[in-house]
Amino acid sequence: MSIKNHPPIKLSWFIWSLGALLYFMAFFHRVAPAVMTVELMQDFNISAASLGNLSGFYFYSYVAMQIPTGIMADTWGPRRLLAGGAFVAGIGTAMFALAPTLMWAGFGRLLIGGSVAVAWVAILKLTSTWFPVRQFAMISGVALLVGVIGAVTAGTPLRWLVSLFGWRSTIMASAVLMLVVAVLLWVFVRDYPHEKGFDDYQGAGDATHRQTLAETLKGIPEVFRYRNVPLLFVIPAGIIGSVLTFSGLWGVPFLTTHYGLSKPIAAALTSTLMVALAIGGPAAGWLSDRIGRRKPLFFFSTSTTLLGWTLVIFVQDIAIFNLVVLLIVIGLSSSVVVISFAFAKETVPAGLAGTVAGVVNAGLMTGPMLLQPAVGWVLDNKWDGMHQDGVRVYSVEAFQSGFSLMLIWLGMSLILLFFTRETYCRQTT
Repeated sequence: MSIKNHPPIKLSWFIWSLGALLYFMAFFHRVAPAVMTVELMQDFNISAASLGNLSGFYFYSYVAMQIPTGIMADTWGPRRLLAGGAFVAGIGTAMFALAPTLMWAGFGRLLIGGSVAVAWVAILKLTSTWFPVRQFAMISGVALLVGVIGAVTAGTPLRWLVSLFGWRSTIMASAVLMLVVAVLLWVFVRDYPHEKGFDDYQGAGDATHRQTLAETLKGIPEVFRYRNVPLLFVIPAGIIGSVLTFSGLWGVPFLTTHYGLSKPIAAALTSTLMVALAIGGPAAGWLSDRIGRRKPLFFFSTSTTLLGWTLVIFVQDIAIFNLVVLLIVIGLSSSVVVISFAFAKETVPAGLAGTVAGVVNAGLMTGPMLLQPAVGWVLDNKWDGMHQDGVRVYSVEAFQSGFSLMLIWLGMSLILLFFTRETYCRQTT
């Protein structure tokens, strides 16, 4: 019996971590507008609905690119996706930083979202090829941790940098960093261990044969024939959509207006939510693998998330300590979304792993894509005419109406969970 010469774990983590750098930057840009709402509204002279749309441009292209990204992950491989995505994202970030008008700013956000959209699916593909299959859910959780650290960096640290250097200079510096990441990805990342002279892991798929475009296109309608896939397209979107609608755009103005907090402190509180999400990701993946079930953890976490947001939205004058505790609980419970990918992957044939990851991630990002501008639209419709420093100020009732959209989606997610089929953490096809 031959002894497999698998890659050293340090090499696997090195390859993987370079891919994770792009995911870090993807999350950074995803929530960066949250700490620049006043600056953006002043510079471009826009309302809440327009700001929601500007932030939403990231998600429009991000979601649109998910299924094509799944196809490209199964045909082109993650190295090309990651390096190309980082390069285009650098160009889009520079365009956003230099934008003279709202149209150019929106186009820059559109480029950023569409290009960093490759990060998550490509990381999952690297995870499936550079690590044993039994570690997939846990490492998916670590990936979420890395991404959320990027989001946390776009909280208080970004707010501090914006205060010192202005939002345009700070964002331009991140564009340069993105281009450096593109070079590192192209030079060091490889799609399979055998490209570095090591044996591939069993279960990673046939590394000697990439699917043709025609084969993968055929797989798109095929993955939707498996009951869990359309359900997992919708269910996690309500969870992550609520988190990114609050922490990624509307949480800071809500907290500064109605709790009298400074912008850095409000940004720190929204970052607390993201930190809890990050910490919970690996734990959710590990716990689900440990108990050998997906659905029970999903049920418990979604119910907890729904209750937590209900309290934050409708109970006024919550003590700051209690508010922090609530945000931590919401973040921890929301991290259950990380097991969506393992849940869906176990439902379809192994050869469609990249495609189904793209499909699920497209559904995931539909949440913030729809909720961010929708909440902004409700805020504008409930606006009572108040201004502060030339920017609209919205009442607590307006925020409650807008945030209620989050609760509706979460309730729908909870109902749809009843119709999913348990995989018992095993490949069922």
